[in-house]
Amino acid sequence: MLAAGLAIGGLGLLAGVGLAVASRVFYVYVDPLIIEVEEALPGANCGGCGLPGCSSAAQAIVVGHLAPNACVGGGADVHEKVAEILGVEVELKEPEIAQIGCRYSVAKADIKYLYDGVNDCRAAMLLHGGAKECPIGCIGLGSCISVCPFGALSMGDDGLPVVHEDICTGCGTCVRTCPKGIISLTSVSNRILGEFTTDECTAPCQRTCPAGINIPEQIRQTAMGNYLEALRVIKERNPLPLVCGRICPHPCEFECRRNLEDEPVAINYLKRFVSDYERESGQRLELFKAPETGRRLAVVGGGAEGLTAACFLARLGHSPTIFEAMPALGGLLRTVIPDSRLPKDVLDWDIEGILELGVEAKTGKALGKDFTVASLLQEGYETVLLATGGWDAMLMRGQEPNLDQAIPGLYQLLPLSLAWAQGMDVPMGKRVVIAGGGDLALDAAKKCMQSGAEQVTVLYHRSQKEVGLTDSEVAQLGEQSILVHFRATLSQFKGVDDQLTQLVYRQTASSNGSEARGLVLSRFKETAIAVDTVITASGRLPEMIFVRVPGLEGEEAPLLWQTILPYHKPARTKPEALFAPTEPMSDYRAAVEAIGAGRRSASSIHLYLTGKQIVPPENMITAETEVLDVKQVVELLPVGPRQKMPERPAAERIDPALEVELGLDEEMVRNESVRCLNCGLICYVRSKYH
Repeated sequence: MLAAGLAIGGLGLLAGVGLAVASRVFYVYVDPLIIEVEEALPGANCGGCGLPGCSSAAQAIVVGHLAPNACVGGGADVHEKVAEILGVEVELKEPEIAQIGCRYSVAKADIKYLYDGVNDCRAAMLLHGGAKECPIGCIGLGSCISVCPFGALSMGDDGLPVVHEDICTGCGTCVRTCPKGIISLTSVSNRILGEFTTDECTAPCQRTCPAGINIPEQIRQTAMGNYLEALRVIKERNPLPLVCGRICPHPCEFECRRNLEDEPVAINYLKRFVSDYERESGQRLELFKAPETGRRLAVVGGGAEGLTAACFLARLGHSPTIFEAMPALGGLLRTVIPDSRLPKDVLDWDIEGILELGVEAKTGKALGKDFTVASLLQEGYETVLLATGGWDAMLMRGQEPNLDQAIPGLYQLLPLSLAWAQGMDVPMGKRVVIAGGGDLALDAAKKCMQSGAEQVTVLYHRSQKEVGLTDSEVAQLGEQSILVHFRATLSQFKGVDDQLTQLVYRQTASSNGSEARGLVLSRFKETAIAVDTVITASGRLPEMIFVRVPGLEGEEAPLLWQTILPYHKPARTKPEALFAPTEPMSDYRAAVEAIGAGRRSASSIHLYLTGKQIVPPENMITAETEVLDVKQVVELLPVGPRQKMPERPAAERIDPALEVELGLDEEMVRNESVRCLNCGLICYVRSKYH
């Protein structure tokens, strides 16, 4: 017995010595700071930081590979505690939460498969391929709910996951789990920057809206009586809702599915109601702004486009300043549209809301007269956005087209032709480029040669056949030092101080008979040429962004600048060009088109400032994109007549300052908002579900 005890004790002693030796041999030092940081983290191992667990995250934070606020599952308290441990200050970060991108459960959708015995969305996806006829619809088995480490998801009464926003940390576990990609992380900035894609559940109305408003969500909030929340949805894409509620031609309503049965939902009337609701309350809706970046940005032009761009730049955290030539902001909205359609106090309310977001405005300051692009860049503005319109806008404001060069070295063809007709001698420089203009471009080219130019390059965006020039005629022009290029568009300007020195143009190639078939391939080559003067036949100046190019330092060093191209509205053709076809400025659609362009310009500037490529998202829906849709028939619609807009009696319309349309009342709004079918790609409300 004693021997057995001694043997066991000896073995224990031996094991203890072995373990002691092993601990010395294989000991791995762990930084106490890492341990302290890991203890401060929530321990959810959600992977939201991009690493497999909190231990890895703690190590990455301590060595500086992750920021102190990298833990998306911890929230502000955790971020501050980690920063305190490290002895640093935590940088403010805009929160993200999950959002569900599907509107109808399996019970209400067109069923494709039933999943007997399968209780996991990923397994069902592998076995059957999907839950609905809709290729992106929710399978509805709740795998996202089971994996959420914070209990922020539950299954709703409608059979779709519900996000509890007060609990959701934006860790992204549900996003990574969903096999259909209908869950995404969202924030205000994401929604401002985003574009609708074919991967999303979108309704015909929102795909058509030039401003890109999430119309189904706007109307859903309105129907529930959440008028300010409906307005919040609108203002994430359109900062001038009062204006648009009165003058927008509402192309969204032409695509409303109710057109297949009766009349469209009065989307614009509903937008006007919630906008008026805010104004009449006297208390402005508080809008979220991203943390301040301190980046100073200039916006030239205080019309719909410039106001919109400045608004969204401010909401993205930057510090924009608007420079407007007229005494007051508003552009054509103020000078052209009569008070009976758009009262000035209504316009002023929208503009004041933009300024209250931190937008500075300097009126009575004209580009080319009171300041230049180069002077703004010299003053410390990191970008200069041109949103001034063109000679057509001048005519509509009652101004004469002039030769003021808003862009260094750039003339517009019409004002220049008028100046020539009046006998003015306009210096051209030695190297001239003319963009567009048809036969007038060739006449202008010859006039430039007579004015001292040594070479003129004419760029046509159409093919040689479409322009109507023969090879012989092109050769004869070449003998006169007039070079002609077809399928060519301007893409970039470069300059020094207030001088234009170079431009880049893109020339699209066509092959295999594509030109004869009317097709333009997306392949193109870029060519840079020296230039003194550019003449464009476009009526409007493009949405152009000027940035400073790094060069020599010092007070006497010249300023080098170049332009960058914002990604254009979805309806425009590719390749992108500075002077791409634009909407005419003479109708009310131009305002909402300008709002969409202003938001995309702000998005492009933000992408540039954050070091990202200025391109729209993949699969962005354009005017030519084919999107899954219902057949030309809808069934079992909830009944209800469209509400008619009340108007001022004819006898009271003598005063031109009185508004003709009076707006819907609250009861009419309730009746109208429930007419919305809350459409998805192919799903919509059917009366049998009510």
